[in-house]
Amino acid sequence: MSSPYVALAGEHERLEWLGGGIMEVLLDAEHTGGHLSLFRSTVPTATAAPVHVHPDEDEIFVMLRGSGLIWAGDRRFELHAGGVAFLPRAVPHAYRFTSDDVDMLAIATPSGMEGFLRDAGWDLSRPKPAGWAVTPEALRRSAAANGQVVLGPPLAADEMIPAALLDTQR
Repeated sequence: MSSPYVALAGEHERLEWLGGGIMEVLLDAEHTGGHLSLFRSTVPTATAAPVHVHPDEDEIFVMLRGSGLIWAGDRRFELHAGGVAFLPRAVPHAYRFTSDDVDMLAIATPSGMEGFLRDAGWDLSRPKPAGWAVTPEALRRSAAANGQVVLGPPLAADEMIPAALLDTQR
């Protein structure tokens, strides 16, 4: 059984993430007894994630500010402030933010995705080496070590997930 957990603003773990954005780990497996993880992303510039799949976690995006494109399987959606997207486990997906100053919540159930984020991101409580960045190689390595799969590079706004990448999950 989980114990109650409360953290105030400024007490969350902060990671540098894609595009120099900040990923805050609001809740993780330790806080929720493994039921879910909750993250908050703030991205100062347009950023994109590679095509990837979570075999074991469902993911929910809640766009608080800004806009973006979300690909899930063979579909593409626009998500604006106030919008929500549910991405079922085992469905290849990707995202591209289309505005500056994005603020988004992501929920993963069950928990565990935080291992991937911590492994590929940089813990901002420690001094960051000059030139450090989230690289495609770091994403692939971290995904493989944490039960996820990077299937391909980020998509351009007018692209769709290639059928060959969708077929890999059938």
